[in-house]
Amino acid sequence: ANNRVIAFGGRVMGDAKPKYLNSPETKVFDKSRNLYGLNIARASRKDYFLICEGYMDVISLHQAGIDNAVASLGTALTSQQVRLMGRFAKRVCYAYDGDSAGQKAMLRGVDIIARGELEPRVIVIPGGLDPDEFVRANGAEAFLKLKDASLTAVMFKLETMANAVDLNTADGRQKYASDACRLLASLEPVERDRYI
Repeated sequence: ANNRVIAFGGRVMGDAKPKYLNSPETKVFDKSRNLYGLNIARASRKDYFLICEGYMDVISLHQAGIDNAVASLGTALTSQQVRLMGRFAKRVCYAYDGDSAGQKAMLRGVDIIARGELEPRVIVIPGGLDPDEFVRANGAEAFLKLKDASLTAVMFKLETMANAVDLNTADGRQKYASDACRLLASLEPVERDRYI
């Protein structure tokens, strides 16, 4: 956050595993307490951060002129990272990869963001692409349109529930309705009415 190097990270260019290699954790470098790119993103003075999974996503977004992107250094967003973002922003727009791991991480993360008293939003990237691939193929303007159309945490959860079942069957519709009702029952009345 203060423009000082605390660790090194690398990404394999092919399909080898592991995909990322980082410096070992130390008292100074604790992945759960840091955000890649925060030193630049905080200077953007926007009231929101775009949070991605990896370095390459942040680098591509910054190269495209979207300078308020940060990375959580993996898929597990922590409450410490949310508190860190809360020092500089009011909203967090999730832009994790479109694969199942990224989607599951966002489902967990929206609640962590909300508990940190920030407004969570979820950017849905079509075709299961990651932000790096999308912005290189479509440009910054297209990515920012996705950001403008981002989903609330509740809408993202409802859409995820709907995608997990076959809504063309009675059993699928019943499961979705049951899961959705449980979620909606946990909301305050005004918010509940909005989603009903």
